[in-house]
Amino acid sequence: MKKTYLAILLLSFVACQTKETNSRMINLNKLLDNYYEERLQYFPMEATAIADNRYNDTLPADISDSYREKLKGFYKKYIDEISNVDTASLTKQERLSYDVFKREMSIQLEGLNFRDNLMPINQFWGMHLSFALLGSGSGNQPFKTVKDYDDFLKRISDFSAWVDTAIANLKTGIIEGYVQPKVLMERVLPQLKEIVVTDPEKSVFYGPIKNIPETFSQQDKSRLTASYKSAIMNEVVASYSRLHDFIKNEYMPHCRSKVGITEVPHGKEYYNYLARVWTTTDLTPDAIFEIGQSEVARLRGAMEGIMKETGFKGNLKEFFHFIHTDKKFFPFQADSEVINMFRSYEGKMQPKLSEYFNLVPKAKFEVRQTEKFREASASAEYNQSAPDGSRPGIFYVPVIDPKKYNVVGMEDLFLHEAIPGHHYQTSIQQENDSLPKFRRFGWFGAYGEGWALYTESLGKELGLYTDPYQYFGSLSEEMHRAIRLVVDVGMHLKGWTREKAIQFSLDNEMESEADITAEVERYIAIPAQALAYKIGQMKIIELRKRAEQKLGDKFSLKSFHDEVLEDGCLPLDIFEKKMDRWMNDQTKK
Repeated sequence: MKKTYLAILLLSFVACQTKETNSRMINLNKLLDNYYEERLQYFPMEATAIADNRYNDTLPADISDSYREKLKGFYKKYIDEISNVDTASLTKQERLSYDVFKREMSIQLEGLNFRDNLMPINQFWGMHLSFALLGSGSGNQPFKTVKDYDDFLKRISDFSAWVDTAIANLKTGIIEGYVQPKVLMERVLPQLKEIVVTDPEKSVFYGPIKNIPETFSQQDKSRLTASYKSAIMNEVVASYSRLHDFIKNEYMPHCRSKVGITEVPHGKEYYNYLARVWTTTDLTPDAIFEIGQSEVARLRGAMEGIMKETGFKGNLKEFFHFIHTDKKFFPFQADSEVINMFRSYEGKMQPKLSEYFNLVPKAKFEVRQTEKFREASASAEYNQSAPDGSRPGIFYVPVIDPKKYNVVGMEDLFLHEAIPGHHYQTSIQQENDSLPKFRRFGWFGAYGEGWALYTESLGKELGLYTDPYQYFGSLSEEMHRAIRLVVDVGMHLKGWTREKAIQFSLDNEMESEADITAEVERYIAIPAQALAYKIGQMKIIELRKRAEQKLGDKFSLKSFHDEVLEDGCLPLDIFEKKMDRWMNDQTKK
């Protein structure tokens, strides 16, 4: 009788403890869900990107001081809440979420101390570019229903307010010393001017009207056509024209000649912060600079080896010129031939993909030519699929002149931007609905771009790079990322000029001078972003080698890839700890 009573008491105690633990776990999950739901209200374009259409009619002035103060309160609220979670009972997956979330809240709060909102526009990133893509009908903004069309009309009004805020911020930046390099604004002006038309039907924003669904009533078609014509001329064109004229006439005279971010107040501290943000490590810029120099030397030796293998007589710079000029590297006559060549690579790899990947995306995938309105300034890029399957993953390829499109490096580019690079990583992450939404749809450049760069090294294993010139293209692209470590830190922290960065790149990689110049100006525009690729790739390669050595016969590349991909984007420091735990678990099997 006493034993039975004690047993009942024990069971009651365990039940209470279990209930308390489950409650705590539910609170963590609820906190993360609440955060993401609230986040989408602050970042409605993120919602649009994942086909959550609730906020398609809003576009906040996210560069305003009032918005940033609200954002600061938002992050502060959640870092306070997550700090109160008892971590002792969390599962491995929950602990990952906890660590990522707490780190992210802290680093986002830190970033709001810098005045980067006073330099809200450049030639590579900016609302003026992303808004045009949305309005063209080719981007994430849906134009399927009448409400979709009305939603974007409201966003147009918000964009006008954003432009007014941008101009006000640029004026404050002039006063406080936060101004862009002149060379960047010289690139922005034609981008703005391109949108300024006299005929609304020739505007890129008229695209949705040209493709208005036949199912719409004639009344809706007429109303929307009239509304879009009016909005294009009175709001869109007026806003772009206003911004263009301000930058040309008032802002440009105050722009700086030196390109490093250290030229603005607290620039050194800002760059150190950005290096931590983009690499998700505590590597110092000086250490990154040294890593870059070492990698440039290593890759230069490998490239010279392939050059000799082809039988070319001359030095590496002459070999670069040969690849840029010999007719055999320019086999295309039509845009479609370039696109179809890219499409062929998936089929060529298919037999090998199943050997190296268990996890594969459900999302559909397409290769498309980049739209003409943005082709001249666009790079090849991947646009993620919609989680609900309404939009495929798209690999966009700009083909300005097919006869000048070089075949060298195409295989490498497909591996990186498409399969198994960004399409695999992004889609698998989005499709894992066991992850909290902030992780399903989150992004860390060092991991995401590091993975894509790592997949370039899988070319031979996947049946590509049978042509030494294509393998040389792969090495050249890796060199391109190694050079970034040197020139990015060089310009922003070590006083390098734009010209010195361009020359260093010309001396060590295959890209044309025009492409290199555009790349160097990209690094000027978005300091430290370019550090992410090589640092992330090197970490994944390091972990693969560590796993191969530690596991020996137990090592499976397929299992390694699954483990890398299944939990989605993670900061590299957290990712490394996760992979080490996986290796330890594998040794026990």
